[in-house]
Amino acid sequence: MFTSLKGRSVIVTGAGSGIGRAMAKVFAKEGCRVLAVARNEKKLEEVCAQIKEQGGIAEPFAADVKSLDEMKAMAAKAKELFGGIDILLSNAGIFPEKRLSEMTDKDYDNVMDTNVRGMFHAVWACQEIMKAKRHGRIILTSSITGPNTGFPGWAHYGASKAAQLGFMHTAAIEFAPYGITVNAVSPGNVLSEGLLANGEDYIKQMSKSVPLGHLGTPEDIANAALFLASDEAGFITAHNLIIDGGQIWPESVTALDAIRDEFPED
Repeated sequence: MFTSLKGRSVIVTGAGSGIGRAMAKVFAKEGCRVLAVARNEKKLEEVCAQIKEQGGIAEPFAADVKSLDEMKAMAAKAKELFGGIDILLSNAGIFPEKRLSEMTDKDYDNVMDTNVRGMFHAVWACQEIMKAKRHGRIILTSSITGPNTGFPGWAHYGASKAAQLGFMHTAAIEFAPYGITVNAVSPGNVLSEGLLANGEDYIKQMSKSVPLGHLGTPEDIANAALFLASDEAGFITAHNLIIDGGQIWPESVTALDAIRDEFPED
């Protein structure tokens, strides 16, 4: 799709499943050299094996984004394997459900430490290697939940995703002199493992909130990140790209009911 990506060195955090796994596969398919990072080494080995079967280049690296030392080791490994870091896909995150009436400091801190501090650790660890090349792309995985919408049980998650965008705005300015752009992708409802586990009826119900009439796929998010990582997107920075099938725009359920009978039958 984008010839400018061939041969680029890419780190993907949270690469063991869902959106991160799709990112690792999609970037490898475009000819990138991928360091797939997550806590679960077995899942990483499976992802990398699948990539290699398709002729791609990928290596696993087990690490926890909550540890700055482990993120430093991750960055050093990418430099050792690939000679540098061109693209950082800071995707690792968690989304446990907990109502405010039941939420503890530990619950809140766990989400913020993973989603916000973990993002900071990944960016901080990679920055000097990326600056040395005077060209790079940093792409954060945020969400519509928090910056654009709310949902019961995800106040801590929403706060973490909004914080990522606040971080992005200033990081983009600080990295600009080095030719590094910093952007974000914000998924809506995506057909990940967690959502699929809720069953077909749940998926159909969730799909009704999307004007396009269906949920997104991890590959939809990965393809958006692919564009932001390309040279063709080199004049885009501090931008949050929402990929949600139009979910955040209807002013009420009535707006969607008005078009419901125009969709083809299943």
